[in-house]
Amino acid sequence: MPSHARPKPSRIPHTLLRAGLVLSAAGAALAAGGAASASAAPASATEHSADTGAAASALTGALLHSVGGGIGPVKDLKIDPLANTPVDPLANAVGTQIADFKPVGTNLVTGPLAAGSTLRDLPLVGTLTKILPG
Repeated sequence: MPSHARPKPSRIPHTLLRAGLVLSAAGAALAAGGAASASAAPASATEHSADTGAAASALTGALLHSVGGGIGPVKDLKIDPLANTPVDPLANAVGTQIADFKPVGTNLVTGPLAAGSTLRDLPLVGTLTKILPG
């Protein structure tokens, strides 16, 4: 078969496409459920304004709690699954020293990963994870 007649492979993997479809369907279901519950019980103007503040604070609390529960464990996962094993490719270090200057090597970058650090333990990223909930 000539190369121009071959079917072109998709640039988007099918698993990502399926995950996107599932997320969009879940979002549509949540939006439809919220619209149905909002139109189900009409309230007077005074009850509506009091309930809006309580609902907004409850929604904010629930959102922060759920995001914290989802992101918290991710910050404690090991980044390099092969860390502290004999086959860890990041444990190999290359360094050099010219004259009497301070030696430079790849341990500065790969050292924390090869030691089995988590996202929270990394030098630059660790400080950024403090602003995330969890």
